[in-house]
Amino acid sequence: MSKPHPLLAGLSGRCPNCGEGFLFDGFLKVAPACEACGYDFSKADSGDGPAVFVILIAGFAVAFAAVFTEFTVHPPIWVHLILWLPATLILSLGLMRPLKGAMLAAQFMNRASEARHDH
Repeated sequence: MSKPHPLLAGLSGRCPNCGEGFLFDGFLKVAPACEACGYDFSKADSGDGPAVFVILIAGFAVAFAAVFTEFTVHPPIWVHLILWLPATLILSLGLMRPLKGAMLAAQFMNRASEARHDH
């Protein structure tokens, strides 16, 4: 069986090394190691990268939808609040885990932990 593409495995929350074990031990907490292949995730650190991408993607989608709705329908402000606040929350939470997995998989693909000098 061939190994899956690391980015696709990361997006689905699986180990970028084998594609079978879980990458996360909770919603956003990275597991200490893969339970399938034993790959060590202790050096994996996505930093603020996933949050930046979530802000850019969700912000664009919600802002575009809100402006489009305002110019086409002209709803009262309370309709905007009822529509776009939950949409922002749902979209942000829905994107955070896959994007964090993709960032960790990108580190794996580029061997970023091996380049660190602050062991």
